[in-house]
Amino acid sequence: MTTTSVPVGRGAAESWRVLRRPMLITGIIVLAAIVVLIFSTASTSGPFSPDSTERDGARALSNLLKNHGVNVRGTELLSDAVKPGAGKALLIGPNGQLDRADWQRIADAGWSHLILMRPSARQLAVLAPGVKNASQGLSSESREPDCDLVAAVKAGTVTVGGPTYSAPQGAKTCYGDGINHTVVRIETGSQTVDVIGTSRSFTNSELADDGNAALALNLIGTHQELTWYLPQFESNGVDEKGDGGPPLVPPDIRYIAWALAFAVLVVALWRGRRLGPVVVERLPVIVHAAETTEGRARLYRRSRARDRAAAALRESALGKLHKAHGIPRRAEPSAVVATLAARTGWDPHTLYEALYGMPPLDDAALLNLSDVLDVLMQEVRHP
Repeated sequence: MTTTSVPVGRGAAESWRVLRRPMLITGIIVLAAIVVLIFSTASTSGPFSPDSTERDGARALSNLLKNHGVNVRGTELLSDAVKPGAGKALLIGPNGQLDRADWQRIADAGWSHLILMRPSARQLAVLAPGVKNASQGLSSESREPDCDLVAAVKAGTVTVGGPTYSAPQGAKTCYGDGINHTVVRIETGSQTVDVIGTSRSFTNSELADDGNAALALNLIGTHQELTWYLPQFESNGVDEKGDGGPPLVPPDIRYIAWALAFAVLVVALWRGRRLGPVVVERLPVIVHAAETTEGRARLYRRSRARDRAAAALRESALGKLHKAHGIPRRAEPSAVVATLAARTGWDPHTLYEALYGMPPLDDAALLNLSDVLDVLMQEVRHP
């Protein structure tokens, strides 16, 4: 008996006929995805970003400035902050960390108006000489300007809170406790520098309170051109000689990466349909809660997501404090702080910064926040 072998594999022509339609569809989808990414990707993100609609974002303030004729340009690139700034304003956000040389390059750019939101000590030393961080902050509440600064007088009562500053002779100081203030203006020659510690008052969640919007508009909307710079945690690597060449990896490479990832996903879904339905199977492995917590902490540290780590710590602490002191879950932050201050004896400003403050700027600040919350929790367990 004679048997003949029949090839079971597909030839090149047959494979092309089968694959050409899915490949064409995938190519069209990838091209559309690239176009959408290019035209929809925001130039900034994170807290106090002019593109962010989160509670701690500043999209509302950005739109308010644009409606009053200010051309707002958000950026995270140091190269945009060191361009010549005569006749223009530069707002520097409260996050990120640059070295002294980078701050000096920004100072040498000659911006007509600098707005420093919750600046660091190094930033103040270069951009606002004579202004220093005060040890005592302000609790968040409505305050009168108590100064003759026109922008503050027009705004009137404003909800302010947070860091305060001591100012040199001749500076205009507003919204403080009589000694230190959260708004300081220095005018030197043709340049105006505003130091603002109450950046939280200008976020989406609080801009509509009191005269916050009026103060933000009068302080920040002084020039038709405003560069909204959010510093990152690293310098851009350009040396002092200014001969840094083009980057090894093009900045738009992320668009290609997203497109390729999307293409892989489409192909996986297309091929995965032939595998049948997913079968649910119980895993015999038990993952302990401590291991999960440590793994998540490592991920936060690797991605430098200090804002998310701080939010998780504060959410856990608030849950325990609400339960221990019988505070309603939907209570306002001021009510929570007042109740805890009365029952624990802690300073209201310290409590507010620990439970509702801005995200930590570095690992040391995050560790300090964790220690403060841990001490507060110990007092809850052992009053």
